[in-house]
Amino acid sequence: MSHMLFFGFGYSAQVLARRLAKTGWSVSAAARSAAGRAEIGEHGYRAVNFSGLAAADLEGITHLVISVPPGDRGDPVLSAHGALLQALARQIEWAGYLSTTGVYGDHGGAWVDEATPLTPNTERGARRVATEQAWLDTGLPVHIFRLAGIYGPGRNPLQSVRDGSARRIVKPGQVFSRIHVADIAMVLEASIARPHSGRAYNVCDDEPCPPQDVIAYAAQLLGLPPPPEIPFGEATLSPMARSFYADSKRVSNARMKFELGTRLAYPTYRQGLAALLTP
Repeated sequence: MSHMLFFGFGYSAQVLARRLAKTGWSVSAAARSAAGRAEIGEHGYRAVNFSGLAAADLEGITHLVISVPPGDRGDPVLSAHGALLQALARQIEWAGYLSTTGVYGDHGGAWVDEATPLTPNTERGARRVATEQAWLDTGLPVHIFRLAGIYGPGRNPLQSVRDGSARRIVKPGQVFSRIHVADIAMVLEASIARPHSGRAYNVCDDEPCPPQDVIAYAAQLLGLPPPPEIPFGEATLSPMARSFYADSKRVSNARMKFELGTRLAYPTYRQGLAALLTP
């Protein structure tokens, strides 16, 4: 029986876990805190103690998903349990590391694909590049998934437009790629079915676009006036939020479609937001 272990059990991981459980998979997830483990148990999955992880906890595990962000000392999963995981490499059939398209850096709105050199211009991006390589170096059957901006139920522009917190920040030439969380899970399932160890995949939809366009469309769906445009130079942003605007690129998903045979449920933000509008 296939058994997935999640390191990091956030938004995207939980969507995949639900899909796998419905098809008969066993699902486990690691957490440091007792509260985190209790929450995993409430979802109906087996919880393991990240800090006290032992070989017995990995018995029967066939697949891994790693979505824990790296810190200034590298990847916390590899730092704590790299040797243990490598010792059990023969039983692991597939491992997925969830990275980010931020590894490509800024390309002035030009297209990038998986052959584009990794030239991050933020510290977060540089950590991701290093961590991708660290996982590939383990000898485990690792697959890299570079995720674009994630949206979906409970996390989307319709909510911010409704509550009045949405802002249409305009930076000329700025474009972002995005992906619906359900499509992330679908891509991961497709890779499990068609493994290609060592391969990297961009996980994004078909239409990179300026962020203000997405906000305007959300307002249109809701029948509300769009928020006023704010020039980027005049916007009050946290350092984290401002750093996202340091990169502008269009991310290609051609490899994902060709090699994994995927067909996006939400090929653009328009389909994704329209589906979220109606329960």
